[in-house]
Amino acid sequence: METQATLSTATDREIRRGIEAILMVIDAPASAVDIATALDAPVHRVENTLQDLRDEYIRDGRGFELRHVGEGWRMYSAADCDGVVREFIVGNHTQKLSQAALETLAIVAYRQPVTRAQVGAIRGVNVDSVMRNLVTRGLIEDAGETASGATLFHTTTEFLARMGLQSLDELAPLAPYLPDHDELDELANMENS
Repeated sequence: METQATLSTATDREIRRGIEAILMVIDAPASAVDIATALDAPVHRVENTLQDLRDEYIRDGRGFELRHVGEGWRMYSAADCDGVVREFIVGNHTQKLSQAALETLAIVAYRQPVTRAQVGAIRGVNVDSVMRNLVTRGLIEDAGETASGATLFHTTTEFLARMGLQSLDELAPLAPYLPDHDELDELANMENS
């Protein structure tokens, strides 16, 4: 892929690859304008490529779809694959949590309520898919929004039951070693800029 300075003259293949890379990491629909800005490419070329990708994925019968929803574009699993995805995510409750999921869950448990960005700032990686997995498993849930509109998360009663706890007061005293909410906000703001 060319550097940012030369993407405005990018080939169709380079724009296509850039779009696919962006679509793989977003957790909310992205507008053609935002994608074009990130790629430094003309909006009409990005819009045409998004439509071509959508059509190609449908024509090829892929397990995922590119959908235009609201004001943006996002990848989704194909509707006819919903059963397979559901079984993979929630069907086997005995499946162990990954190391990333355990780390993320610990951060939420000790710092709740906490935003995705705050958890990501502590872990130093994108935690969107891990957070979705924990929500799907019923271990964390939406706890409202911050003043800026970011979703807050906290643990659930299912988390307490699976951990064998009556309340969060029974968690081991680890909280003094974690950043406080002001430090988390600073970390999250640095990550988002």
